[in-house]
Amino acid sequence: MGFLAAGSGGAAVGQQGGRGPDDGGAQPVPDPGRAFPGVPDSAEQLDAALPDLDWSQLPPGFTRSLFAAPSGPLAVVSLGDPGGPPVVLVPGATGSKEDFVLMMPILAAAGCFALSFDLAGQYESAGAGPENLAPPQRHYSYGLFTDDLVAVLRDVVARSGRPAHVVGYSFAGTVAGLAHATDPGLFASLTLLGCPPLAGQSFRGISRIGPLTGLAGGRTGAALMIWGIKANVVPVLPGRLRFVRDRFRLTRRQSVRDIVELMQRSPDLAAVLAGAALPKLVAVGEHDLWPTRLHAAFAASIGASLSVYRSGHSPGETSPNQLCRDLLALFARAA
Repeated sequence: MGFLAAGSGGAAVGQQGGRGPDDGGAQPVPDPGRAFPGVPDSAEQLDAALPDLDWSQLPPGFTRSLFAAPSGPLAVVSLGDPGGPPVVLVPGATGSKEDFVLMMPILAAAGCFALSFDLAGQYESAGAGPENLAPPQRHYSYGLFTDDLVAVLRDVVARSGRPAHVVGYSFAGTVAGLAHATDPGLFASLTLLGCPPLAGQSFRGISRIGPLTGLAGGRTGAALMIWGIKANVVPVLPGRLRFVRDRFRLTRRQSVRDIVELMQRSPDLAAVLAGAALPKLVAVGEHDLWPTRLHAAFAASIGASLSVYRSGHSPGETSPNQLCRDLLALFARAA
């Protein structure tokens, strides 16, 4: 998700281990892909040259499908050899599976089977919701999103015969952590991409406006979030802006309101993940919503490595080559 952001922001160039202006002393992570400090590597150069595109149109080779989750039908896209190591990429609030279309071809080219889906209530999964549960419920909950992800992972693992590498973006990072606690055998590795680094009222740590966020309830917070995206407060390219505005025609406002309220009582992922014996990565932009120092402390608390890119809240859109480089290194450690 992006609080007052269109799922992007900052420069389109990334750097692992870069120190942002608000990192508060976070230590740089050595970058094995960079031969000389300060010299752009090939992944960084590719990201710097990314063009604008029509995000509503999937590139050739993608497969669309529906998955019958506990909350209802979820819209899925996949790419790559189904026999390859599975990678499940989960978008955040106000996002969608398309947020990973720059990453999925890179992962598929490396031999992985990449899959993403819209969260319940979001974009083309708008029909999935708490009213479909047994018994029906009134609100979207951590349990709803976690059970959906666990169901997707169990299906992926059953088909592939191996655990999945899971990438959870922003709010979905929290969901991925809870899913790991539910069934750790489904996971080969875990990447938390721009995941809220604070338990409880997670918005309180957002740079500059954090102290004010506790005054807004779910309805007000959701309205501000949607307004910020549509108004392009954090500027994105025209093709991206058209898409993020258009998908609000389908996204259910209730799902956004409920997610904002859930993020105001985030679980303590440090307690959930600190003892998890699998490779973990915290990946963020140096101009993320939360200061880098908070992400660095969070990564240390769960025993994860840390990668920082010269981007905003959405490295998957602005630094896909660098992020995939680091994901593939993580996957190699898992193997």
